[in-house]
Amino acid sequence: MAQQSERFTDPAVPVGPAGPVVARMRALGSLCPPGDGVAVFNRIYLTVTEEIGRRAAGRFVDRPAAAVLGVRSAERYLAAVDGLAAGARPPACWRPLFEYRRHPGVRPAQFALAGVNAHVGHDLALAVVDACRALGCAPADLEEDFERVGDVLELLEERIREELMPGPDLLEIADPLTHLLGCWSLERARDGAWLAARSLWRLGRLPGREPAEEFTERLDRSVGLVGRMLLTPLAGRPAPA
Repeated sequence: MAQQSERFTDPAVPVGPAGPVVARMRALGSLCPPGDGVAVFNRIYLTVTEEIGRRAAGRFVDRPAAAVLGVRSAERYLAAVDGLAAGARPPACWRPLFEYRRHPGVRPAQFALAGVNAHVGHDLALAVVDACRALGCAPADLEEDFERVGDVLELLEERIREELMPGPDLLEIADPLTHLLGCWSLERARDGAWLAARSLWRLGRLPGREPAEEFTERLDRSVGLVGRMLLTPLAGRPAPA
């Protein structure tokens, strides 16, 4: 990584908080009703993004590649939302959240983690390839920056579980939400995203576009399947404390 530092400090590469991305997420949040599933994910994502910008701007200022990676992944989420508003068919990874966003049987924590699932499993993997092309490097050169972005995602999951998940008392252990969301792991999703990014990079260097396109399509569908599972409507609500 040290050999890449001069390239990553190119002044043409944006450094620090992603102002335009944050502004677009704020605008989206102002347009959606509070209980809307997209609004739930957007609020948590925006809150963590702003918090990281305030607390840890210095942490990323020496690593412009991490900023590029974070921005590219956020742009894919926003592009999916913009495409839906324009009448386009959204990526399969985001489709479950868009379809179930107003379902009365889906809890806020499900909406939020379904968004994280799409954001990590699909968008982050493709964003690694996007960033490599923009920076003129290979995925191996971005591994440390991938981990830095992963630290932000851990805060995102932590905030979801603190604000939206039921507590650990005996009544809520029986809540089906606890068991449903216990089937999903951010760590495994991150590992899968890194493996997918490296595989997609290698496929992209083969003759023809078909192998990379087929891999991307299958990745999109598989992440969407997990998202649909996370959004399984639940019959009951947690008992009051």
